[in-house]
Amino acid sequence: MSFLPIEKVRGEHLVDRETVMIIPAGIKFADPAQINAMAGAPVQAINWHMMGSVAVAEVTTAQGIKLFDAQTGELIPPVGAAQATAIANAAWKSAEKPVSKASRVTTESPEYRAALPAWRIAYADPDATSIFVAVDTGKITAVRTGTWRLYDFFWSLHIMDWKNHENFNTWWLLAFAIGGLILGVAGSVLLFIRWPFRRKRRTA
Repeated sequence: MSFLPIEKVRGEHLVDRETVMIIPAGIKFADPAQINAMAGAPVQAINWHMMGSVAVAEVTTAQGIKLFDAQTGELIPPVGAAQATAIANAAWKSAEKPVSKASRVTTESPEYRAALPAWRIAYADPDATSIFVAVDTGKITAVRTGTWRLYDFFWSLHIMDWKNHENFNTWWLLAFAIGGLILGVAGSVLLFIRWPFRRKRRTA
């Protein structure tokens, strides 16, 4: 695992997740009270940001996250496949974008354990890259590549969690750790017993 550059594992050479689009100057924001009234539940936070070319108000409530048009205050429908693909394509670093296919993800898997539901935009590039876009926020929540999958496979072997690849408190790992400790202690005792100075003292 140490042989693989972590930047390549994360797909940073393929997908830009660092650039933050600045809200254009001169935009007139909707009245927060209007958005608060349309949220349908007590508002915990409002985050204003760009989603593609649209300024949005990301409203967090106890019932989940909703997006509103930052200018009109109107509720924005959940992100669809075409919009998710556009968001993923905008983050793709290369000028040439390979063919992609969008599929909806509704359950967790070893490959994806972030916000659900989400769109998986699978690209036909040499690294079999997949970009995951959350339905409720339109944000890129994960990037998975062939390099990441190889890394994750060895990580699952390392922590001995072959199902979810995230639990490092498995009984397998605990058993091998205890077994290794016992072997280490036993080896140290045998080394002490068989040390040359003890044999010389015994023969004297």
